[in-house]
Amino acid sequence: QVQLVESGGGLVQAGGSLRLSCAASGRTLSIYVMGWFRQAPGKEREFVAAIKWSSDRTKYADSVKGRFTISRDNSRNTVYLQMNSLKPEDTAVYFCAADARRRFVITTSPNDYDFWGQGTQVTVSS
Repeated sequence: QVQLVESGGGLVQAGGSLRLSCAASGRTLSIYVMGWFRQAPGKEREFVAAIKWSSDRTKYADSVKGRFTISRDNSRNTVYLQMNSLKPEDTAVYFCAADARRRFVITTSPNDYDFWGQGTQVTVSS
């Protein structure tokens, strides 16, 4: 099992920045990909960004490209999501997730991720 704990959410004005963190514990050696998803009220959970656990390969949703950056620190078993130029439409609960099955690909479907954090609220005011 892998446990994931997110932190760093909060309230920020449009144009501002936040950095989310996701600390992994447990069987972290089983992780192939770490991803960030978000879910706004009344909407489905959507892919934001993901990173391979053992390389610098990343993938981003088109809506966040150029504004968000995903990174990881394996020594701390932590993944980060740096969010710049935030917009009101970025408001959502952000979830960290781990894929322990797909070694060679980064997927964007939440159904493909095996472990989830509890989520952290990000609110962007206009």
